Amino acid sequence: MARVPTPEEALERARRAQEQRLKAIQSLADARQRIVDVREETERERAELETRIAGRISDAERGDVRAYNAALTAGWSATELRKIGFPEPEKKKRAARARRRTTTATETNGTTSQPATENSTHITGGTDHEPVTS
Repeated sequence: MARVPTPEEALERARRAQEQRLKAIQSLADARQRIVDVREETERERAELETRIAGRISDAERGDVRAYNAALTAGWSATELRKIGFPEPEKKKRAARARRRTTTATETNGTTSQPATENSTHITGGTDHEPVTS
């Protein structure tokens, strides 16, 4: 027959078992907190890296626009540069599109008196669109 522990022995065994359980919970809590910390740190590092990368790309694009404009100033035409293999820089195209959108939005906000049609002409005599030929 198994020996019955004394009350002190029973309490000691229970304390040891409880300590092991508490250590397991502490270990689990530490591991979970580590995940949270690593995710926060990684997100911060990712944001900083993206900012640095965007800055480098922006610097390179500005340099490209300066070099393209210098070629234009030196006497090359945009058509000649395109034929050589140097189309207008992307950054310059994006800025031009943004300016056009702003201008178009201003024109459609009531500054024109008549709605534009597909082949409408402006005071300058130009057309909004190329005429469709059949």
